[in-house]
Amino acid sequence: MAANEKSTGKLTLLPLVLMIFTSVFGFTNMPRSFYLMGYGAIPWYLLSGITFFLPYAFMLAEYGAAFKNKKGGIYSWMEESIGPKYAFIGTFMWYASYVVWMVNVASAIWIPLSNSIFGKDTTSTWTLFGLSSTQTLGLLGMVWIILVTFIASKGLDKITKVTSIGGTAVALLNIVLLVGALFVLAANHGHLAQPILSAQSFIKSPNHSYGTPLAMLSFIVFALFAYGGIEAVGGLVDRTEKAEVVFPKAVTISAVIIAVAYSLGIFLVGIFINWNHVLASNNVNMANVAYIVMQNLGYQVGHGLGLNEASALTLGAWVARLVGLSMFLALTGAFFTLIYAPLKQMIEGTPSELWPGKMGEVKKGMPINAMWIQCFVVIAMIFIVSFGGQAASAFFNKLVLMTNVAMTIPCMFISGAYAAFKKKTDITKPFVVFKSYKSALFVTIIVTFTVGFANFFTIIQPATQGDLQSTLWMISGPVFFTVVAFWMYHKYEKKKEAHQPLPKYAAK
Repeated sequence: MAANEKSTGKLTLLPLVLMIFTSVFGFTNMPRSFYLMGYGAIPWYLLSGITFFLPYAFMLAEYGAAFKNKKGGIYSWMEESIGPKYAFIGTFMWYASYVVWMVNVASAIWIPLSNSIFGKDTTSTWTLFGLSSTQTLGLLGMVWIILVTFIASKGLDKITKVTSIGGTAVALLNIVLLVGALFVLAANHGHLAQPILSAQSFIKSPNHSYGTPLAMLSFIVFALFAYGGIEAVGGLVDRTEKAEVVFPKAVTISAVIIAVAYSLGIFLVGIFINWNHVLASNNVNMANVAYIVMQNLGYQVGHGLGLNEASALTLGAWVARLVGLSMFLALTGAFFTLIYAPLKQMIEGTPSELWPGKMGEVKKGMPINAMWIQCFVVIAMIFIVSFGGQAASAFFNKLVLMTNVAMTIPCMFISGAYAAFKKKTDITKPFVVFKSYKSALFVTIIVTFTVGFANFFTIIQPATQGDLQSTLWMISGPVFFTVVAFWMYHKYEKKKEAHQPLPKYAAK
């Protein structure tokens, strides 16, 4: 890849496709989707790719080309398209999604660590100082966020090797899944562990929690989340050779590959996993299902190799350890990056007057003061969630749902600004996909509606089953950060008005 880039100074088709693929594709999305919907997840992934992923990627490509010299990223895009207040609220929501992600990962990162050490998830038995397992994981999460903030505030040079090793290890997991599943299929003479009885197998979920039409519709948010990270694509336009031809082709190829890869991966899980036999247990949740699935793959491969029961179980445990170590390294690297990168971009892009006191200061490339404020906010959120008295399974599921909703709402802000961006003729647009305003308005409505529709059904689905608390938790995060954004911008406007000079006639 380096050679292709070096020869022309620009990205060519193949390296660009690989960069888009690695920034979007996530391994754990496949076993999680199979756990929720079985084979029924496949059509939703394909539908989300058509109605969201591809048109949204083209939007970002146009934004990135038009504002490639702007420092503020998505804030600059929305500010130039609609206005600073809209841009700040949208950007703050984008940043808030990473705060929710940190709350999720700070408590869930101990599951891959447990798998790497013990070969299985033992976190439900962990206890410190007489606390329950959920409270213990919350306490560990608080210590983790303090440690990461402290190290990140000193610089990130020492952890770059860890992030690259983790990324490589996760990439290898996809190969293990493909080769292992095909081996099990051959060993079982073509029989699938999760049988396909009719077309209903691709519609109806084996998970009773997702057996209603309302619940199935809410699953689309997980498919949208799987396509997350595409925001980074817009920044690659100015680095692409013949961008007007190569970039849309790369995005199209990547979208097709990712949609097919997700669908294929979900199908591969069905080769060696019978949902009722493996995933119906109350001990299975969104946080540990990937490790349970891969442990079962190792177990089935062992049987295919003719190993005895004990040896097959041992092989399964080692595969789980491999998965655990890979995911722990990948999450650690991502944590060290995301604890400062979104915060830094937001602070550098927005007016400095928005940030009270010394919060907006950037020292040695790091927004150190803001990072420590962020640290205490995350600790407070972890404390509220983990000491709320719920079982570990419900605790992790709630955090994942909060993350999915919070991460997709900013997409509505970015896509919602696209039509206004296209209407402004004073903005130079060197890269154009949707040439007419009508086509731009159409994709704005489609993408924004798709994300809004998915979030609406995801939020109300627990309430329809009597679980009003989960619905309120999903709403509380985005609402809280929106209120904070309004308050901060209101204070900024007041400060700006106070410092404006009086008109001459008023001075007289």
